[in-house]
Amino acid sequence: MADKKDGAEIPADIAKLSFEQALEQLEDIVRQLEGGESALEKALEAYERGAQLKRHCEAKLKQAQSRVEKISLAADGTPQASPAEVD
Repeated sequence: MADKKDGAEIPADIAKLSFEQALEQLEDIVRQLEGGESALEKALEAYERGAQLKRHCEAKLKQAQSRVEKISLAADGTPQASPAEVD
């Protein structure tokens, strides 16, 4: 099942990736595109996948930020995290 973020679908294979895995693939695509060795059609496909990976990474970062924001200080000053949904 693909996720929808900002009106664009994220393919299921990308949605399964951790932030680190997606970022690694995105970095590989950037290196490939910067090398300029790809045929135009392959470069366009890589660019499209890179855009999907970027959206996935942004969504993962937003989830992490949301979890951090849920952390509050208890009355005695110790950190207390409220329950958060984890994918």
